Amino acid sequence: MNGHIKDKHVSMEPSVLQIIWFVLIGILLTGYALLDGFDLGTGFWYLFAKKEEDRRALLSSIGPFWDGNEVWLLTGGGAIFAAFPHVYATVFSGMYLALMLVIFSLIFRAISIEFRSKIDSAKWRKLWDVCFAVGSIVPALLFGVATGNVLRGMKIDVMMNYAGGFFDLLNPYALLTGIMSLSFFALQGALFVSLKAEGELKERAGMWAFSAAIASASIFVLFLFVTIVTQPHLMKNYYGGIWLFALPFAALVSLFKAVQFVKKNAALKAFGASSFSIAAVMATMAAMLFPNTVVALGNYELNLTIMNSSSSPLTLMTMLVIAAVGMPLVVGYHVFAYRLWHSR
Repeated sequence: MNGHIKDKHVSMEPSVLQIIWFVLIGILLTGYALLDGFDLGTGFWYLFAKKEEDRRALLSSIGPFWDGNEVWLLTGGGAIFAAFPHVYATVFSGMYLALMLVIFSLIFRAISIEFRSKIDSAKWRKLWDVCFAVGSIVPALLFGVATGNVLRGMKIDVMMNYAGGFFDLLNPYALLTGIMSLSFFALQGALFVSLKAEGELKERAGMWAFSAAIASASIFVLFLFVTIVTQPHLMKNYYGGIWLFALPFAALVSLFKAVQFVKKNAALKAFGASSFSIAAVMATMAAMLFPNTVVALGNYELNLTIMNSSSSPLTLMTMLVIAAVGMPLVVGYHVFAYRLWHSR
């Protein structure tokens, strides 16, 4: 019996618990984009820093934070597995090779931070410098590619299984979304470096941030235009309503303000504006998608939605109680850690 016949009695309207978990997972993924975004973005600019002392300063700036930031990704993945298991099975199996690339990139990135200073050799440090940069750029790009495929649509059969190949995922729309993701992370990273660095490196980070802000705004406008022209199913989402216009506008205004703050050397305000723009972009894509969780390419009747791909109400309620206890602890830890290191 296929997945959609099995779920023929599923409600056509989402329940409150399903909506709550759609929003909570969105918050977790947005938290990851904001927090790990700045340290992945720092890795993007790493090879642009030619001096050894500058590279050490870049590594030191993210040293206390990078491993804690990745907790948001693990929590988001775990929440998808528990709340929407069909989504987890379809997306993770379809993007298996890409996810392995992400995992190996993050592993080599972590190793490079620990290993580059173990041997006093220029060639040794260069090897791990390249690993760190590539290990930062690949995840930033592929997370966007994955998001683009979820929005555009994946080849899904009636059993909710992925029916395409690896190269089907490397389509122009997904690649554009990946480049947009990389540009936003690069902006976030440059602004974070500008906050933490001093002297010449701080000035250079300001120039990086200005370039990244212009690139992010331009690519986001292109993304919106391509979405309107080539992905009408996203723009016809009546659940999205006015948010499909208000949220992108808010993202562009925030990017504009980030550019202004960079010009005024107000790095903290610029970082806040950049963070808000990322959150607005994530919310825009969620509004385009809702109540779907994965679009079925070529046959929208097979879409995975929060109604037909969720766990039972009991599971969702149990997880909500756990989240109500766990998420404040995670947020509290991050607030404490950032305040502690900001004061030093």
